[in-house]
Parts: sequence; C-alpha cells; structure tokens
Amino acid sequence: TLPTPETALPRPTSPYGVTKLAGEHLCYLYWRNFEVPCVSLRYFTVYGPGQRPDMAFRKLFERLLHGGAFHVYGDGRQTRDFTYIDDIVNGTILAWERGAPGEVYNLGGGSRISLNEVLAIAAELTGKKPLVEYRESQKGDVRNTAAGIGKARRELKYEPAVAIA
Repeated sequence: TLPTPETALPRPTSPYGVTKLAGEHLCYLYWRNFEVPCVSLRYFTVYGPGQRPDMAFRKLFERLLHGGAFHVYGDGRQTRDFTYIDDIVNGTILAWERGAPGEVYNLGGGSRISLNEVLAIAAELTGKKPLVEYRESQKGDVRNTAAGIGKARRELKYEPAVAIA
C-alpha cells in the first residue's frame, strides 16, 4: 500500500533490503537492552549535489553531458519517492533533536514520479535528449515507492521543502 507508513513492517526482496531491516532491529535492540538512544531513518531515493558516482542520478547527468547510454532497468514506468539531499539533512537533524529512541521514521520528498519522467526532466534541464537503453528489471527491485511521512511530520516536525517536479 502506498504511501508506505512508518508502522509498516518491511518485507525485503533483496539482500540490500534485508541489511537495512537488520539495522533497524539492531538499533531497537540496543535502545531496549542497553539504553542507547538511537532512531532508524528510512531514506527514500535521495538525490542532489555530492551524490556518489555509482548512483543513477549522477550517471544520468554524466551521460547527458559527456555522451553514452543510460541504462534503465525495467520499462521506466516504475516510480520512486525522490527526496532532495537538503531535506534528508534537515530530517536527520530533526530526528537527532526530537526523535523518540527506538523509533522508525520515513524521510521522503513527496515527489513520486516515474523514471521516464526523471529522464524528461533531465533532458529539459540539459537541453539534451538522453540515449536510453531499457534492460530487464533487476531481481529484488520494487516497482513503486512512496514514503508515508505522517509520523515524521507529527513527531519531528519534518516537512520536505524541495520537490523534484
């Protein structure tokens, strides 16, 4: 069900997702057993300056500006809740200041759009049409994501400020 609330118990479909869920459980157990005050944050598709070179946004703009094909895994109609890095930083600080120990908070941007729409935005920004190669979906990828941020809004006073579209 979208958007996914913070109270939803994740059912990971990839090793990456399993490690994230394990981290949440470790955080909770350290708080519960040893009173280590920690919170778990679920970041939703972060983009912006300083992004790692292996991440999709960075690769897309590098291909647009310097040439080369950009690979889309799936048909491009899959959606993501894109969250600008400044909103992630702000949400993380708010969680540090106001978060309840042992709790989980979603930090999303409220901009759920398809990968094909991202390609169109990138083309508009650069004035260049991307050379796109569609490939088979990768095992473990989820079709759509959207963050339910109700708990983060209520408890942290988190409000995303930058929308991708």
